[in-house]
Amino acid sequence: MIATVFVDTNIFVYARDIAFPHKQSAARDWLDHLWRDRTGRVSMQVLSEYYSTMTRKLPPRLSPSIAWEDVRALMAWRPQPMDTPVLERGREIEQRFSLSWWDSLIVAAAQFQSCTLLLSEDLQHGLTIDGLTIRNPFALQANEANTAYAPDPVVAIQHRPRGRPRKKVR
Repeated sequence: MIATVFVDTNIFVYARDIAFPHKQSAARDWLDHLWRDRTGRVSMQVLSEYYSTMTRKLPPRLSPSIAWEDVRALMAWRPQPMDTPVLERGREIEQRFSLSWWDSLIVAAAQFQSCTLLLSEDLQHGLTIDGLTIRNPFALQANEANTAYAPDPVVAIQHRPRGRPRKKVR
């Protein structure tokens, strides 16, 4: 089974932003990869943020018709609606992990879509929340094997043995 990947707003913005050519190239590589494999996922929140950012915040502004074309194309990624279960899960995540409300909703939407990877520059790289691994897309190549999506291995803590010290045998 191929892992599904949730994409945060900033990746779509960087794909269009000429101010950061390195990030633009990496974002485009990721999006091309996800389109090709049909593994990309988004939410209505992400699409709304993208449209607003591209038409109102980021210079040079994108025309509303071009931004809307992008949003319409991303409807193929089956965006997660903003509904009661997503809000409730977002609240749980906000309380447990002290994330912002908006980031908590992104994580909740990714989980509702059974994603194993969340690409975001805004969240802690390597953090795993209930099976969802967050990765900075600029620290991970799009063409890396799916095993790269797995959480970083947990290193076992070495404790001193318990009990009385053993006598050395001579």
